[in-house]
Amino acid sequence: MPQNLLDFDLDGLTAWLSELGEKPFRAKQVYHWIHQAGEAEFGQMTDIAKSLRETLQQRAVVSASNVNFAHTSSDGTRKWLFDVGVGKSAVGDSSGGGQIVRNGIETVFIPEEDRGTLCVSSQVGCALECTFCSTGRQGFNRNLSVAEIIGQLWYANHVLRGEDNRLSRADNYAGNVSAERPVTNVVMMGMGEPLANFENVVTALGIMLDDHAYGLSRRRVTVSTSGIVPAMDRLAERCPVALAVSLHAPNDALRDQIVPINKKYPLAELMAACRRYLVHAPRDFITFEYVMLAGVNDRPEHARQIIELVRDVPCKFNLIPFNPFPDSGYQKPGAESLRVFRQILQDAGLVVTTRKTRGDDIDAACGQLAGQVADKSGRVMKRLNREAA
Repeated sequence: MPQNLLDFDLDGLTAWLSELGEKPFRAKQVYHWIHQAGEAEFGQMTDIAKSLRETLQQRAVVSASNVNFAHTSSDGTRKWLFDVGVGKSAVGDSSGGGQIVRNGIETVFIPEEDRGTLCVSSQVGCALECTFCSTGRQGFNRNLSVAEIIGQLWYANHVLRGEDNRLSRADNYAGNVSAERPVTNVVMMGMGEPLANFENVVTALGIMLDDHAYGLSRRRVTVSTSGIVPAMDRLAERCPVALAVSLHAPNDALRDQIVPINKKYPLAELMAACRRYLVHAPRDFITFEYVMLAGVNDRPEHARQIIELVRDVPCKFNLIPFNPFPDSGYQKPGAESLRVFRQILQDAGLVVTTRKTRGDDIDAACGQLAGQVADKSGRVMKRLNREAA
């Protein structure tokens, strides 16, 4: 099977080409063509020796996952469903075995006047089972490979620049025109828990940051985590990008219910990990994401508990009104309860933003990404059995 070169960072590509007898500078040339020029055809890599181009055509590919469908929202948000192969579900079929399902992941591009943000997935489904998240209700199948993660960025840039723009891409590579990179920011906030797929995510992050590839600054790449404390410490050591923590509750009793990983890493441990991360972080604050669930975590007393919880953690809050999906069991909070909650935090000196809902008409808003998951964890069937009991 041909080697997908999207699986390699520069060191990996250098090592692979070295096995073919090529010198290190060849790896840098190929790497530039793949990630900076967005080129997938080796024959178009015109400054590379013809013999190497022929070898690459025989032994390698540059291939993102196939796109099953693409939707564009009325507000310009775009969502792609990538086909990431078949999976076997724990749900039995008529023969007693698992059902074979084509796995799908979703990627969202959010255009704004001063930036273009790509929301990238890291897993097929998610194992953490946060109760307000559509992805979490789909169960879990597997981690994504490096190629499947970075391929989302490669494909988005490729499409958004225009697939028929090959000449200008080649000119750009040669240094004749300014780089046109529609994706200026990446947030690892799509399907899955990024820190549960640590090595592949860190390798993909390295490619995003590499000046020979996408050249994004650490401030413009954000990893969102539900709070896997040991992995937060490892990320701080290996690749300290901006960090967003999915908080969603101000006390352990409530967070245990809606973010089950809290039972393993409770809030005191999580806050300590946030303080440690800030020593290495490119920003001097942690972003806390807080999905507002009507009547669950949106009361004034919850806001006052938050103030005490984060008193010694430099931070900003991103309040996210719940985005409904079928059978979620939750409701979006009213405008007045959201206003009061935000005001209490602001009066205490916290920086607070309210996330504008983008792409909800194509189910691309925060918490709505579901894709298609062959749930080998069996969680979907267990949930259905609980609800039927």
